[in-house]
Amino acid sequence: RRATVGDIPVLVRHRRRMFEDVGWSPAPTDADDRRYRAWLRGRMKSGRFVAFVAEIDGEIAAGGGVWLQEVQPRPGWPQRHHPYVLSMYTEPEHRGKGLASKIVEAAVEWGRARGYRRMFLHASRFGRPVYRKLGWERTWEMKFELA
Repeated sequence: RRATVGDIPVLVRHRRRMFEDVGWSPAPTDADDRRYRAWLRGRMKSGRFVAFVAEIDGEIAAGGGVWLQEVQPRPGWPQRHHPYVLSMYTEPEHRGKGLASKIVEAAVEWGRARGYRRMFLHASRFGRPVYRKLGWERTWEMKFELA
């Protein structure tokens, strides 16, 4: 189902667990959670972020979101935003049941229904098989540490 602002505590908890599970360094903190909660609330209310959750026995077992990132005008991309999938997480006891795939499929359908031609994401090594199975292609990005 589509998540609501009432689901924000679970979405924040899932995001933190996602970072912990992939071994993100530095580890997420309570202050990070507070900043994400405020960021998420504002974007959900403005329509710039939409999330999807899968429930089992009335409990959210998995979730993920789509953030509409602002982009500069460029050839072949008339839209002002592109949809970016993020914060995908499935509770450990519910993994391997296809919940993440269903959430990604719902996100893709949401984007397609709004006329977007392409979606983006950064996948952990855990998520790559899910996305590949659904037809996502790997792209290359570079980074440069400033500090």
